[in-house]
Amino acid sequence: MPIMAHVSPLRNLHALAEASFIAYGMPPGASETARGGAHAGEAYPAVEVVETFGDIEGEYAALRKGCVMLDQPQRATIEVTGGERHEFLNRMLTQNLRGMPEGRAARTFWLNRKGRIDADLRVLEPGSRTLVDVDVHAAARAVATLTAYIITEDVAIADVTPAWHRLALHGPTALPLLRAISGPAAEGLATPGHVAQLAIASRPVIADRQDATGEPGVELLMRAADVEAVWHELLEAGGEHDGSAQGPSKPGNGFRLRPAGWHAFNIARVEAGWPVYNIDFGPESLPAETGVLNDRVSFTKGCYLGQEIVARMHALGAPRQVLVALRIEEQPSGIIHAAGGPPGPAQPLAGSPVFLPASGGDEGEIIGAVTSSVVSPMLGGVPIAFAQVRSKWAEAGAELRVGAENRRLKAAVQPSLRFWPRP
Repeated sequence: MPIMAHVSPLRNLHALAEASFIAYGMPPGASETARGGAHAGEAYPAVEVVETFGDIEGEYAALRKGCVMLDQPQRATIEVTGGERHEFLNRMLTQNLRGMPEGRAARTFWLNRKGRIDADLRVLEPGSRTLVDVDVHAAARAVATLTAYIITEDVAIADVTPAWHRLALHGPTALPLLRAISGPAAEGLATPGHVAQLAIASRPVIADRQDATGEPGVELLMRAADVEAVWHELLEAGGEHDGSAQGPSKPGNGFRLRPAGWHAFNIARVEAGWPVYNIDFGPESLPAETGVLNDRVSFTKGCYLGQEIVARMHALGAPRQVLVALRIEEQPSGIIHAAGGPPGPAQPLAGSPVFLPASGGDEGEIIGAVTSSVVSPMLGGVPIAFAQVRSKWAEAGAELRVGAENRRLKAAVQPSLRFWPRP
């Protein structure tokens, strides 16, 4: 039976608002067979996400100055129940989850026997059960492979994605907005890594603080049947509108909330140094290659699947390749942008090769590839990118070249993945 694409409960609402959509999925040709997944021979279909509601610049500005709300059909939810679930997950995953208290969240990897990343997980502990946020394309594989290790433990693992859905708020006014709607319950979100149980539009919502854009960010998990009511309640409370159901906030509203799409979020998350599974690293990656090793892996906990490989690589030093941040020398592309504006900067695409600088008659050796690339408003409109490059050339300050529009642009490796920290 073919695997059906996950469709947002808000899909028709977004279409009525004249949103444009893009496909969010695995690279072309990728399948669960190639990646060792549970559904041999079946390619996972791409998931439609909103690209923009028609004003990318306005959506990005709202994210930095007010608040945006994102619909996230590309995220899946796994439910883990049973009295021994904490001990089981601690034995399986890379982060130390022993004694994880109610009201907390942790990011962690689920590895296979070869130490490759089967899933990048966000583990939430709201009480009575454990919920796991995961890329929708990795959910079935994670459930199947984790379940295979349950022997006699009191643990049950289920993909509950059809019953749940996730929204997100990002921006300086995200927390004040939630406090205004939900009262004291939202105070628990003052610090990243915390989980709170809120009521929005009289519907229960599990909220967890995750600052993916450099601004305060809150992930909102709710029953799929409640999504539309929560969406409308947030829009009503967060901004005055131009008369349409999803119109932009008018000036003067303190929260300045507006719906936004992937494009604006993607710019902000690259600026903030936030790589994404299945985009910047994936099922063939080792933890040491991701750029987020220390955020996902504990080197003081007991054994877990794949630990020997992780520990050996950590002891030996650099992996074969690693994710780095590249600031690219701005050069006009010659392409005239909308409204007859001046040429914009040349920008590499995902998959563009990264070269060593040419010396003499040498063309320059290919040492990696771009995984994400945006033009950064916070850095004055210069192109920035994440790229997987050979570790030998991943030191901060290394000068490389990136292919863009049939040219090779100068690029410098940055000290960390984060290009722009909020002052």
